[in-house]
This record gives sequence, structure tokens and C-alpha cells, in this order.
Amino acid sequence: MTDKAAQAGENEGEVTLGERLRDRRRQLKLTLQQVADQAGFSVGFISQIERGITVPSLTSLVAVCRVLKVDVGSFFKSPRSDAPVTRRETRPVYALGGVPGSAVTYERLSAAFPGNVLRSTLIHEPPGFRSEPMAHEGEEIFFVVEGSLTLEVDGERMILEAGDSAHFPSTRTHATWNHTTEPTTIFHTCTMDVFGDGMPSGDPETSLVVKRAVSLRSAPKKLKINKGNKK
Repeated sequence: MTDKAAQAGENEGEVTLGERLRDRRRQLKLTLQQVADQAGFSVGFISQIERGITVPSLTSLVAVCRVLKVDVGSFFKSPRSDAPVTRRETRPVYALGGVPGSAVTYERLSAAFPGNVLRSTLIHEPPGFRSEPMAHEGEEIFFVVEGSLTLEVDGERMILEAGDSAHFPSTRTHATWNHTTEPTTIFHTCTMDVFGDGMPSGDPETSLVVKRAVSLRSAPKKLKINKGNKK
């Protein structure tokens, strides 16, 4: 990944994710408290997102976008391949924001086609990263590929080592924490539309996506933030 790719979305004057969310909230005349209550987060968390202090996870962003009555896909362009087979050399690593090398990054593994319900990603959590506790519809699976992860479900903490997995209803309040000093890689699958694909394409009878394994890359490319119209 080139330095130019790593700096994508950081050009001077570009509208940030937090600014877009704040503008949309103000457009709807909602307070921070109202957004926080409806999304199931703290006021401080929503405020930190808007100010660019905290970068939300994909699932957290979806929850906030639902309150703001806007599709998550309008805030970023997720990687999407129309080819039935992709190679490891062409699968990009993306981040919603943060400092390259210390931000949570994602590699999309799943495709979108009529009838599909699974969304899968490789998540690379930097040391010390904690997600905001949340609950939503559906179910999900965490499989630790490399490193170690603390998973908290309904207040119960458990440590997952490489090779361990957890499968639970997403309606249970859950959060993750990389409690180690090394990056942790997680194969994550859920039924929540974290990509904001909109209408799927392709034929469910013939759709096939094969993703080749890839090693960690230290210079992720940010998801491109759609500027939209300033309110």
C-alpha cells in the first residue's frame, strides 16, 4: 500500500465522517442525547465521533446512521468486487479513520447478491483498542485468527486466543477489547448490513466469491467519505 493510498481521505478541506454525522444530526434537529439514547450509546461517545476523537466501528456507525435516518453507504464507499474471484494482492485494507498503523482496519470478505444474509470481514484491531458496547438485531461469529481478544457479552468477559471462536445473538450487549500489546486479527461474520450495499446484484444461483489469504498491512487506506451536500 502506498503512502498516497494510506493518506486517502485526509486531504485538506475534505469533510470528515464526524462532521457529516454532526451536520445530519443538526439537520434533523436532534440533540446529542437523543442520538445517544436511540442508538444505545453514551453522549460522550457520540460527541467524540463528531469531533473526530473516536472512530466508530462499522456496526456502531450503522447504529448511528439508523437514528439519523440515512443509509450507512452514504457516508463511505466500501470495497466491492463484481468479479467472482479476487486475489490477495488486490484486496485492499480499509479504515474509517484514525492514524495509519494504529487504527482498526477491515478487509471485506463477503459479496452481495440477492438473498445473501452474511457479512464477513477480517478485522485488525490495534493494541489497546476497545469497541463501544452495543446490541442490535441478528447474530454474529468471532474467530480469532491471530493474537488474543477480550470479548464481553452481557457483562461476562472471556479471553479468546488464536483458534478460539464465539457465536451469539447480536441482541446481547457485546464489546471487544484487544488487551494485548500486539495487533489482533479477527474473522468476523454477522447478519447486520455493515457495508450499506443497498440493493444486491448478481445471481444467487451463480454467484461465487473466493478471497485469497493476505498478510497484515501496516498502511491502510481509509474508506472514502462521501461529502454529500453540506447543510
